[in-house]
Amino acid sequence: MAQADIDEGLYSRQLYVIDHDAMRRMGKADVLIAGMRGLGVEIAKNVILAGVRSVTIQDEGVVQWRDLSSQFYLKEADLGQNRALCSEKQLSSLNVYVRVSAWTNKLDEDFLSKFQVVVLTNSPLEEQLHVGAFCHSNNIKFIVADTRGLCGQLFCDFGESFEVRDTNGETPVSAMIAHISKDNPGIVTCTDEESHEFTDGMFVNFSEIQGMTELNSYGPIEIKVRGSYSFSICDTSNFSEYVKGGVVTEVKQSEILSFVNPGLVEMTDYGKTQRHLSLHLAFQALHRFTQKYSRYVYKYIQNQKNWKTLDEDAVRQLSLVASGDLAPVSAFIGGLAAQEVVKACSGKFTPLRQWLYFDALECLPQENDGVLSEDACAPRDSRYDGQISVFGSAFQDKLKKQNYFLVGAGAIGCELLKNFALIGLGAGEGGNITVTDMDSIERSNLNRQFLFHSKDIGRLKSEVAAESVKEMNPYMNITAHQNRVCPETEEVYTHSFYSNLDGVAAALDNVDARVYLDQCCVRNKKPMLEGGTLGSKGHTLVVVPHLTESYGPSTSGGQKAIPICTLKNFPHRIEHTLQWARDQFEGLFKQTAENVNNFLSDPTFVDRTVARGDVEAVEILEGVYRILGEEWPQNWADCVSWARRQWETLYNNQIKQLLHCFPRDQVTSSGLPFWMGAKRCPDPLTFDTNNTTHMDFIVAAANLYGQIYGITGSRNRADIQSILQGVKVPEFTPKSSVKIAVTDQELKEENEERKEEDKVKLEMLKEKLSKLQLKDQSFRMHPQEFEKDDDSNFHMDYIVATSNLRAENYNIPTADRHKSKLIAGRIIPAIATTTAAIAGLMCLELYKLVQGHQKITSYRNAYINLATQYFVLSQPCVAPTYTVSDEATHLSPSNMLLHSCEMFSSNLRFIYNFIKINNAYGIYSKKLFYTLMED
Repeated sequence: MAQADIDEGLYSRQLYVIDHDAMRRMGKADVLIAGMRGLGVEIAKNVILAGVRSVTIQDEGVVQWRDLSSQFYLKEADLGQNRALCSEKQLSSLNVYVRVSAWTNKLDEDFLSKFQVVVLTNSPLEEQLHVGAFCHSNNIKFIVADTRGLCGQLFCDFGESFEVRDTNGETPVSAMIAHISKDNPGIVTCTDEESHEFTDGMFVNFSEIQGMTELNSYGPIEIKVRGSYSFSICDTSNFSEYVKGGVVTEVKQSEILSFVNPGLVEMTDYGKTQRHLSLHLAFQALHRFTQKYSRYVYKYIQNQKNWKTLDEDAVRQLSLVASGDLAPVSAFIGGLAAQEVVKACSGKFTPLRQWLYFDALECLPQENDGVLSEDACAPRDSRYDGQISVFGSAFQDKLKKQNYFLVGAGAIGCELLKNFALIGLGAGEGGNITVTDMDSIERSNLNRQFLFHSKDIGRLKSEVAAESVKEMNPYMNITAHQNRVCPETEEVYTHSFYSNLDGVAAALDNVDARVYLDQCCVRNKKPMLEGGTLGSKGHTLVVVPHLTESYGPSTSGGQKAIPICTLKNFPHRIEHTLQWARDQFEGLFKQTAENVNNFLSDPTFVDRTVARGDVEAVEILEGVYRILGEEWPQNWADCVSWARRQWETLYNNQIKQLLHCFPRDQVTSSGLPFWMGAKRCPDPLTFDTNNTTHMDFIVAAANLYGQIYGITGSRNRADIQSILQGVKVPEFTPKSSVKIAVTDQELKEENEERKEEDKVKLEMLKEKLSKLQLKDQSFRMHPQEFEKDDDSNFHMDYIVATSNLRAENYNIPTADRHKSKLIAGRIIPAIATTTAAIAGLMCLELYKLVQGHQKITSYRNAYINLATQYFVLSQPCVAPTYTVSDEATHLSPSNMLLHSCEMFSSNLRFIYNFIKINNAYGIYSKKLFYTLMED
């Protein structure tokens, strides 16, 4: 598969997790998945979405009632029919680029030899041993996945020599150099802008070093970290003296792994180390006993030899739940197993070596040690039989009556709804799921939001998702909304709405939305399940009123803001030039056009703008006057002319002015070169119609400028070049009177100094604008809302060209369209495997919430990284305790003040103190304060 053959529109979010080369390798892989119960279909779904060449699903068995508890493509009408054949059509519809076929015969060696990867699910031990031995001797990657009730198992054998091309998938670390010593070993000191992210044993390359140029061509060098800003390298004592500059970048090293001696057990919960070892033995015993008696008996496991260190409680509980088949466990183990298939096919990420065990036995009822009567767990010829065998029929009835609110119907939302349908959440009388999502389906969603298909593009996510899960489980009661959950919709999602809920699930993609929803849940004392993913990483959080800590206000602040002066004059990373390009787009083609429309339609616009402060007002009103006056194009040729002059201003004139203020040989007050470290000395560019990037800018900028005025543009470069020949570009001479701020603090001081000058400008602008006369009083501009996924709208064309020209000015390595879209479009990398695993973990916590578990030890928050087999499942933090009138009370921060009002409504000092506490949590509002004062 050539790179051009990869459908970037479909795989765009996955390509930021699995690169083009890895995708091409996956596109050559044929995968066999044996067993089409819940676990098998989960793996198949994720592997097909990932984009291998072909997937063959194999199963000799027929559909039984218990299969419907976890197999989302089986229906009651399929009972008695072959599981693989019943699943083939719907799996085929997931990805047009993947061939899907069904096989209903036994697995023989001739058949197995057709595949590069073989996956066995829910298979007997004898088959695992036989197929595993054949695959190992024939260099076929072999994976075993199994689930038994609340427990799961995973095993991988990728042969005696398996190459991992990228162990973690992280972007190579880089830093700018401040100094390199002549020593043995040489010490590299990085700029103090921020600490480096290198670790011991990494290999690095050097570039752009002046003076000690030997390092620029030295090749990968192993490093040893010395501190937050320094590390040691090879012997540099015989190299030239370091002068200045340089960038150091990590070089990814491949690894060869051997799967010759099985025995390593990967931990998924470090609080259960002994339990995992016990499960390893217990699973084998279950296989042997099933083969002999076709049922599970605790006594058989207990009587095995040499098992003195067993976690007997875990083994006993496994024996009681082993006949169960649970959708959340299949989702979690299926997500992990599918990721191992991706690793086997692509060589990307570190594979499992070799055993992994997982259990969620804490989900069992807290009464009677989780033991239920045989009658309570007996099959009932019900689609929930696989779940009833673990939790009993009374719990199933309780699940059906639940009322839950799901916020978000994207990737995690789709997976949650699938799980809700399979477990029967809200699928009975009095039960209901309300799902809200304001977005419509786009093509890039189809790679991981499996409830949607090509025919659904353009439709509302919540509506299609509701329809899809109704097909999975026709008994589902589900209501679709298209609202954002925010202060503006509090008339819809009122206290009354929340009071009727049993809980809330958050499937959101930004922190602010999570914080707001968390506050709603805390205020209304409702439990919340929250989860999120970032590529191969994912997390889950469970919030239980009065028991666990809430999500709380954002403390990270998101991405670190880039200083304004760095963006304007001193960029040194491609992220800086891309953010600058995005700012240019927003300013030229969106904000100014919106300001013009407000000016034309709102008589108070000028006064309101002036109230925002002189500096901002001058900038806004200058833009309005300019765009309605001297820069108003009359035709397409004027748009091209504007784009050409804009190019000259950005990439030649402004750079010349900067170098006039700070010449190349400028030194600081301490005698050091001004242009060093993070300050890269720029070079003006000379426009050339034969330069592709130069013309990319002209074409995109001219078309966008025409669009905001309603002028039809063109992509014909020959015609545009012809127009350019007649464009007169004014000569530019740098001005000595211009001052350029080096730091944001200097910029702030300069703005203060310009106050009087800005006041004069402001009065002149107000007068000019008052005299503007438009021929067409109905004229309105067309602001451009940035859309990264539409390749026909010139938006990304402009961003890529604008950023890369800026990078060329400053000698920064440029970025291709794919990388530029990730950064400028603020895309969250995503892959179906992580999403499935996270949704599975969230629904395991749902089991506990519905049962009303009150011991915090039974709940789990999770952080996982499927790329490196990193799993941390930990007990949530306890809800903060505050002393109120000599009694210790569990209060979440956003309810503390309301609680205090109920008890001490007359004590204003007490109220004021609680307001200060709430302010520390970031949830203080004036509205709340005045309401309290009135009370």
